[in-house]
Amino acid sequence: MKMKNKEAEQFEDRQKHREQMKTNRRAEPNLKRTAPQLKENPLILIVCEGKNTEPSYFRQFRLSSATIEAVGEGHNTVSLIKRAEQLEGEKQYDQIWCVFDKDKFSNNVFNKAIRQAQNRGYGIAYSNQSFEYWLILHFNDHQGGGMDRKDYNEKINKLIEPFQVTYDGEGSKIITEDFFALLDGKDEKTGKERVDLAIQRAEKIDSRLSHTNPAKEESSTTVFKLVKELLKYR
Repeated sequence: MKMKNKEAEQFEDRQKHREQMKTNRRAEPNLKRTAPQLKENPLILIVCEGKNTEPSYFRQFRLSSATIEAVGEGHNTVSLIKRAEQLEGEKQYDQIWCVFDKDKFSNNVFNKAIRQAQNRGYGIAYSNQSFEYWLILHFNDHQGGGMDRKDYNEKINKLIEPFQVTYDGEGSKIITEDFFALLDGKDEKTGKERVDLAIQRAEKIDSRLSHTNPAKEESSTTVFKLVKELLKYR
C-alpha cells in the first residue's frame, strides 16, 4: 500500500511539473510584440547649408509613413546649427538633421559645427569636401582620398552622360527629376539600387576613419546616415 502511495505521489509530482512548464511558457515575453517599432508619420526637419542642391534632393524622397521638411538656409556650418535651433522652437519635430559641407571653411569651424550639432542631439549629414561627393558614390566606388570639389561637377557629368542626363553643378545646382530618378534607380551592371551602392561605399569609407578630426577626413560623407533613416519610411 505504501508503494502505491509513493507511485501516486510521483505521478502527481510529474503532473505538477508539466503544468508548471506550461505556465512558464505562457508567461515568456513575446519578443516580436515588444520589439521597438518605428514611430508612425514622424516629422523630419532637414536643415541644409546649400539653398539648391541638398533641398532639391531631399524633397524628392517619397515616403509613405513620414514627412520631410527640407529647408535651404544658405547658412554656413556653425550658423546653420543656430538656425536649426531656431526652427526647433517653432514646431514639434521628431528628428532634426543638419546637412553641411567642409568646403573652404577652417578645420576648427567645421569640427565645431559637428560638436555643436551632436550636443543638441541633431543628426549630422556632413560631406568633406561637399555634398556632390555623395552623388558620385552612386556611380563610382571612389574610396576616399583627395578629390577637390572643383572637379566634382565634371566627374558627375562624365558618369551620367551615357544616360543623357546632366547636372549643372556650377549654375543652378538643382537635382532635377531626371537626375534624381537616375540616383534612385538600379545600376545596370549589378542590378542593385544605386542608393544602396552609395550607402555601402560611404559606409566602407566611414568605417576606416577615426572621426577625431572630421575636417581632415577627405573624401568622406555621412549623408548615408540620413538617407538610411529616410528609407525606413518608404
